[in-house]
Amino acid sequence: MALTEQVVERLGVDAPIAQQLPGYAPRPEQQAMAQAVAQAIENEATLVVEAGTGTGKTLAYLLPALLSGHRVIVSTGTRTLQDQLFHRDLPTAQAAIGRSIRTALLKGRGNYLCLYRMERTLESGRLESAAMADDLQRLRAWSGRTQTGDMADAPGGAPDSRLLPRVTSTADNCLGQDCPLYAECFLMEARRKAQEADVVVINHHLLMADWALREGGHGEVLPSADVYVLDEAHQLPDTAAGFFGVSVSSRQLYDLARDTRLEQQREAGDSAELVDEAAQLEHAVAELRLALGNMGRTAWPAGDSTPALSAQTLLDALARLSAVLAPQSVRGRGLEACHRRAEKLHGELAQFLSDTGDTGQVSWVETRGQGFALRLTPLDVAAHFSHSREQHGRSWVLTSATLAINGQFEHFLRRLGLDQAQTLALDSPFDFAQNTLMYLPPDLPGPSAPGFNDAYLEAVEPVLRASGGRAFMLFTSHRALTAATHWLRDRGWPDLLVQGEAAQQQLLNRFRDSGQAVLLGTQSFWEGVDVRGPALSCVLIDRLPFASPADPVLQARVEWMRSEGRNPFGEYQLPEAVIGLRQGVGRLIRDAADRGVLVLGDNRLMTKGYGKHFRQSLPPMPLTQNFDDVAAFLAR
Repeated sequence: MALTEQVVERLGVDAPIAQQLPGYAPRPEQQAMAQAVAQAIENEATLVVEAGTGTGKTLAYLLPALLSGHRVIVSTGTRTLQDQLFHRDLPTAQAAIGRSIRTALLKGRGNYLCLYRMERTLESGRLESAAMADDLQRLRAWSGRTQTGDMADAPGGAPDSRLLPRVTSTADNCLGQDCPLYAECFLMEARRKAQEADVVVINHHLLMADWALREGGHGEVLPSADVYVLDEAHQLPDTAAGFFGVSVSSRQLYDLARDTRLEQQREAGDSAELVDEAAQLEHAVAELRLALGNMGRTAWPAGDSTPALSAQTLLDALARLSAVLAPQSVRGRGLEACHRRAEKLHGELAQFLSDTGDTGQVSWVETRGQGFALRLTPLDVAAHFSHSREQHGRSWVLTSATLAINGQFEHFLRRLGLDQAQTLALDSPFDFAQNTLMYLPPDLPGPSAPGFNDAYLEAVEPVLRASGGRAFMLFTSHRALTAATHWLRDRGWPDLLVQGEAAQQQLLNRFRDSGQAVLLGTQSFWEGVDVRGPALSCVLIDRLPFASPADPVLQARVEWMRSEGRNPFGEYQLPEAVIGLRQGVGRLIRDAADRGVLVLGDNRLMTKGYGKHFRQSLPPMPLTQNFDDVAAFLAR
């Protein structure tokens, strides 16, 4: 029986999957996607699928992938989705095909407890607080019980953020086969299981890290596979840009200095020069952070600027530390690893500082709190992505709920170099015409007007009262979120849940339990968040999510596209904003029984010619500018 026929059979009315999923009913959209995936696998083709909310895309790609008999790698956008797919969706799919398949869950190395680094941290006895010491002792006790070492399962949740890098490894500081605890390594065990599995569940960051390693001739992380399925594929262009570029952070540098001191104590106690140079490196890092000030995210100020001069001092400090580590590296594996890291960071920082701006890359800096990151990012990853993809697999399936603009895939295909890909767009099976209402508050000023924030909040507060809370307020900037938080609290709003005041999962759990909460969030709540039922009845979005014109990567990409005679607004800025809005709107209806109101505060949706691209890319939601319609809808 052909693979397409097997898939149709497994998604029928009397199929075994009906026993696994209460209330299961065949969905034409799901069946159409499953057949298309099966054909792509049989024909060794590349398929790009936009599957609207409620399609059931996970099973639509898992069933043909599992039935194909090929080795499969499934990559998702986040670790949360990775866990959900592995622990919930894969078992359901295996039950649906009636047989067990070897599966493995593999995350990046920073998600696994590193026994060697934990022991070194325990040896040093240098911790900033009693809470960190308690966390460390809990991890030590847990390390003897856990089978996986996955930090997601650590007792008491994730440890103090300052402790985490001291008990996990990075590609820079891992000793590999030279580690004295290599035989007990949780990461190596997870990779071994992945090599033996038929289906491996990873995330996009790990996929890109594997490609970067192979391209650099430094080995591999993932097993070879015949079929690759990339879910939440709309995230891939930006994820790829991060991995095909260069990044040097204050955290990497401070970690190197700290580890140098630790390894000097263990392996070269008579070399005081190592301690001195490590201290000089820390001093240079602190000086650069001071010189950067509160830049936020901005283009790198090259030339004779104070930050550029401080960065050169940092480069010199790295060179001196590397030179002192070189003769000491033969005395132990830890010092050898520190020397390797110092050389690598020196090379990457030198590459960053030598960029001339005419190489198709942009040099930029990001400051946050006491830290910073210097990044060199390619403006176009299509060639990189296309080349890497050609080296792996036979069949590729890329899918998401938001890939097309007005039903067209050109923007997404161009960004990843997928010129020959087949495409399929499947609408959501949900009844948006009956179950939703879009409200555009009348007479609001433009989003750039000085009084916009207050006018918007005045206009939407009656909606919040009519819905009894039960709302997501999504913002395009942290500044707008902060202003709205103060505004609502000044008016005595109860049950406000604000991004940053607790972990995302804690906020979502409290939101679901409350039944009347208002959750305020920015980028991380626009996608990948699933709240079903009446707990979420309104999604309010302040502005169309155009990227900030001050963003250095956007500025450089706009200039680069103009230099090639292209239209950066029509080809890039507008499509990206449309996809972003569709992600935010997608939070509203997550189940066939859900009902809700979408509120958009940006009058450009109606006043600008490009507003039609947004409207035509959204689900078929009735539109009103009359608040009485909203109140009546919510009352029903």
